[in-house]
Amino acid sequence: MRIILDAMGGDLAPEAPVLGALEAAKAYGMEITLVGRGEEILEVLGKHGISDLPEGVEIANADDVVDMHDDPGSVIHKRKNSSMVVGLKMLAQGQGDAFVSAGSTGALLTGATLLVKRIKGIRRAAMGPAVPNKAGGKTVIVDCGANAECTPEFLLQFGLVGSAFASRQLGVENPKVGLLNIGTEDSKGTALQKDAYALLKSASEQGLLNFVGNVEARDVPLGAVDVVVCDGFSGNVLLKTIEGTAMFMGSLMKKMFYKNLLTKVGGLLCRSEVNKIKGLMDYRTIGGTQFLGIRKPVIKAHGSSDALAFRNALKQAADAAQADFTAELEKALQKLAPEKENVHD
Repeated sequence: MRIILDAMGGDLAPEAPVLGALEAAKAYGMEITLVGRGEEILEVLGKHGISDLPEGVEIANADDVVDMHDDPGSVIHKRKNSSMVVGLKMLAQGQGDAFVSAGSTGALLTGATLLVKRIKGIRRAAMGPAVPNKAGGKTVIVDCGANAECTPEFLLQFGLVGSAFASRQLGVENPKVGLLNIGTEDSKGTALQKDAYALLKSASEQGLLNFVGNVEARDVPLGAVDVVVCDGFSGNVLLKTIEGTAMFMGSLMKKMFYKNLLTKVGGLLCRSEVNKIKGLMDYRTIGGTQFLGIRKPVIKAHGSSDALAFRNALKQAADAAQADFTAELEKALQKLAPEKENVHD
């Protein structure tokens, strides 16, 4: 298992990616290729007193870097020798099993789509973060921002790819798939939701997924479904609202524990459990978000990722490569109703 890492992507590059890679190699025994400016990578190693790369870790030189302000659509042409583009090409050519980058989301998605390519039959790749829920598991939000405008067919495919991801990578048996809506009744929502509901229901009747109907936003963190299907605009609002609510509740807990001496003592006694709760929504612990629908795993790490975050993103990438559900998804797509086969981009 070899994971390709964009050593120049992110706010703390190249130090954070390089150190994260060394930690991952030591902890998980994985092979890693660091793609980026070789001299700068070696400088990081020297700074930390490391004279030789660990066994299985190697450097692939790439002199250019994708800037956050670069036009995503032109990156693969104008930044051909950037660490991101070189890394994606290596993945496409079979020189690795997965790719991780904390660089520009738009550029990474475009590059993954054009270079690594989508799974046969998938019309749009989607971002599918798995967020913790009250039931003790995780809920996959598909899509959380890659496709602001969607067709009913897109949402159907989001349900299929999300279900395959939850089953193969998260280990959920027969994952429940819900459609994000303003009510649970099948008559709710705009034309997009109503048409998508019909497609998802039909696919469920064919045994391609376990569609349980509409789900309201408030029920997503409660674990009502394992996969919530939505357009990228609504999904991004949902995800950011969950994150913001978690931050708000965290601040309230902190204020409560610092209220007086007695509550401070209580806070000390509860510290370990509170830290566990905080860790559930900590991007450093989660690692990153996978682009679902791409032939090989491409993981988008947070732009502010430190060494710990990169270590976990690399572990996530290895798990994704191990859980490969491409063939399973392609079979499901082939079984869709004949009329859907005539729909083109």
